[in-house]
Amino acid sequence: MNSSALTALQRAAQHQQRFDAAFEKYFAELAGNLDGARLGRFTPRCLELLADLSLRGGKRIRVALLYEAARLVTDEDVPGLLEAALSLELLHSHALVLDDIIDDSPVRRGGPSAYYACREDLPGHPQTALGLAMMVGDLAGFLALRVLFEADLPAARKQALLDVQLAVTTDTVVGQILDLERDVVSPADDGLLETVCEYKTTRYSLLAPLRLGLLAAGEELAGHERSLHRYATLAGLSGQMRDDYLDLFGDPDVTGKPLGGDLRAGRLTYPVRDLLAATDGDEHDTVKAALGNPACTPRTIERVRSIAYRHDVHSRLQSAIDRYAEEASAEAASWRRHWRGDAVAVFEHLPVWNTTRVK
Repeated sequence: MNSSALTALQRAAQHQQRFDAAFEKYFAELAGNLDGARLGRFTPRCLELLADLSLRGGKRIRVALLYEAARLVTDEDVPGLLEAALSLELLHSHALVLDDIIDDSPVRRGGPSAYYACREDLPGHPQTALGLAMMVGDLAGFLALRVLFEADLPAARKQALLDVQLAVTTDTVVGQILDLERDVVSPADDGLLETVCEYKTTRYSLLAPLRLGLLAAGEELAGHERSLHRYATLAGLSGQMRDDYLDLFGDPDVTGKPLGGDLRAGRLTYPVRDLLAATDGDEHDTVKAALGNPACTPRTIERVRSIAYRHDVHSRLQSAIDRYAEEASAEAASWRRHWRGDAVAVFEHLPVWNTTRVK
């Protein structure tokens, strides 16, 4: 790893540490700032569940990208970055809560999902538990906008940040809708996977932090939008494909997840789509039988993985990951014409790092 990449990783760790302390402070003060937060038992419990999920971990990659995007313009402290970071992570919590409801996931970040915590609280009231979990997610989504609205910033800059985040809030929900559609339509619809990635990764995890960081630093985006979107699209595709790769070809002892989670959940991911297209007969039947079967055994997952290796699915997928990452890195390199080189290096390195990450 070169020195600029190491420095970027060190800065990312510092961004995370500072943000985590600020996030904890935000939740400590939140209950007293919400009218009615002390009324009844459910409202405080929703706040507790949201804080627990939000503070329990996560790589804070959006936070790091946000701060590094501002550093493209200046290395001075930038007002509004903390509020933008809080907004991004609250929106992420919103998405996680909804994902866990949709997927019926009992665990998130090493602890109970908000949905299963509500079920545990209300064992005799399953519909109320579902509704309460949905409220936790809704609360996170609305707070994501409120924290920006209350930021002490000039009106024009605040409006610019809100405009970005309002669009991303909508995109996040659309992405979840598309995610549901992806898993019930024919895998021959090649464009749908890319569209899901556009809404769930490109716009939400990459483009929004870039835009917010630049706007907070006072940069006009009009002349940069095409390049920013191209970078986010390429890096997003590479990142999503690597996630899909690790789900089937990764090392469970390193990823911390059992193999084949996407397959069991019925997700038509990039390797699954390739597998279905490449196989026929008994092999195809094996893949189809495992797809969407939560009780699928590790032995069956290993058989599916062997079929994938036999048809070279892993090599084709890794080649695509590498290609998109190289193109994203080249796009970021073009930013050196108008932005600070040490910050540009972060965005050049990120896609390359992604191609070999193991979790």
